[in-house]
Amino acid sequence: MACTKRWRFTQRAKPANKWEMTQFHTDDYIDFLSRVTPDNMEALNKEQAKCKTYVQPLIFQLISKLGINLFFSSNIVNVGDDCPVFEGLFEYCGLSAGGSMEGAARLNRGLCDIAINWAGGLHHAKKSEASGFCYVNDIVLGILELLRYYPRVLYIDIDVHHGDGVEEAFYTTDRVMTCSFHKYGEFFPGTGELKDIGVGKGKYYSVNFPLRDGIDDESYKSVFEPVIEKVMEWYRPSAVVLQCGGDSLSGDKLGCFNLSMKGHANCVNFVKKFNLPTLVLGGGGYTMRNVARAWAYETGIVVGQELSPVMPYNDYYEYFGPDYRLDVKSSNMENMNTTEYLEKIKLQVFENLSRTAFAPSVQMQEVPADHDMSDDEDEDDPDERNPERLWDQRIIPENEFYDSDEGEGDDIGGQKKSMNEQSYASEASGEKMNGSSLQTDNIETTQVQVSITEDEEMELTAALEEDKAPAESQPSTDPVSTIPATNEQANEPVTTPPTNPTDSTSNTEAAPESIPSVTVSTPTQQD
Repeated sequence: MACTKRWRFTQRAKPANKWEMTQFHTDDYIDFLSRVTPDNMEALNKEQAKCKTYVQPLIFQLISKLGINLFFSSNIVNVGDDCPVFEGLFEYCGLSAGGSMEGAARLNRGLCDIAINWAGGLHHAKKSEASGFCYVNDIVLGILELLRYYPRVLYIDIDVHHGDGVEEAFYTTDRVMTCSFHKYGEFFPGTGELKDIGVGKGKYYSVNFPLRDGIDDESYKSVFEPVIEKVMEWYRPSAVVLQCGGDSLSGDKLGCFNLSMKGHANCVNFVKKFNLPTLVLGGGGYTMRNVARAWAYETGIVVGQELSPVMPYNDYYEYFGPDYRLDVKSSNMENMNTTEYLEKIKLQVFENLSRTAFAPSVQMQEVPADHDMSDDEDEDDPDERNPERLWDQRIIPENEFYDSDEGEGDDIGGQKKSMNEQSYASEASGEKMNGSSLQTDNIETTQVQVSITEDEEMELTAALEEDKAPAESQPSTDPVSTIPATNEQANEPVTTPPTNPTDSTSNTEAAPESIPSVTVSTPTQQD
């Protein structure tokens, strides 16, 4: 089903294949995930162990003295400990990654305003290593897809754990700003310190807000909204990726925060108010009934539908006892985050943001081919022209079309004609394209030195001027007189494309509606 600006629907995404996963992960790692099973796990781990790289302790000491935060691993794949192998592992990874990549592709093509993939948000996976129940980092793959169209992407993480995998992937670039609110200290994964701000070109583009145990709705809101508002002001992102890990809810088995369902959902509602293309993802969450409540409620917020607190009867009704209501309340857990501590961290974050370049620019570059969409209705019809608004979204490097190195272009009308240009004549006037100058590109020429008299030279010059006369005729007044073309296209006959009377108004779009369009990728399995 096609997604428009007026309709909301749920779509089952096409699983990502090996090639799509290797847009971020290494080929060897993805090949390992595709082959590993509970039966052959030990044999494959021994095979991977032979590829370990030894790094001298002196190098680590020098790196620590320089204050550089680098990421090393003693195991290449790290599968089997906190990342157990199970039947259907690779299929699960494909569904998770495919949902995020297709959601990002739909945002790129303007098919929806917000895309949701609750099976995504696996923020711990590294380039060649599994970590924290995460095998393939669908977030990085989705952001890479967004970066093909959007110059700057903001990543926001409200999981109780630090989003180390995403931060590591974009630690040295200013095209992605990562902002994580997480528990810091003796807590997995042990990263996300306040001073971890990025390196090189990405310095100050990694924002970490370390929190203590027991933070409640009021305290979380007092830091989340001001920080995100300041990030939006300084960074001015073109798109947003929001990871909504449910382990920051009160009562989570592995979490230590005290957020209610509405306090958690307030973050989603606040980000939605900025009206930017947004990819909403799942993440952690180990008390399943609370995670289901929170994500159902937040789906309603995204689509502008208020859900009743009274749960309808269903096959899983008994899971939500004893109150059987759509709500997760805070407990009497002590809040270890004092006002002074939160203000101190917030001021330091603001100071770091003030040192960033205001809305960094991006060099013009060609937009790669679109991600393969699974919906056949979205495929371009070869018999119909694309509207101009789709072409306007593409960034075309005009400076990549150069004149011939040999200077063989003709001087017509005071302008140098490139070998990569070809003229179009109007079909209405019945004129034919003069292709004589275009058919000389692939002809081999041999210089022959001939002695001639002065009179013969004058006669030869006059003959050449007569041959050149037709090429000096007046240029066509057609608005599409010349277009850039490759050398391979130069010898092909070209006709003037028909004029679409609707193109002149194609850039005019209706005002955005109060309820955005949303694509929801249905998960089949959640870690």
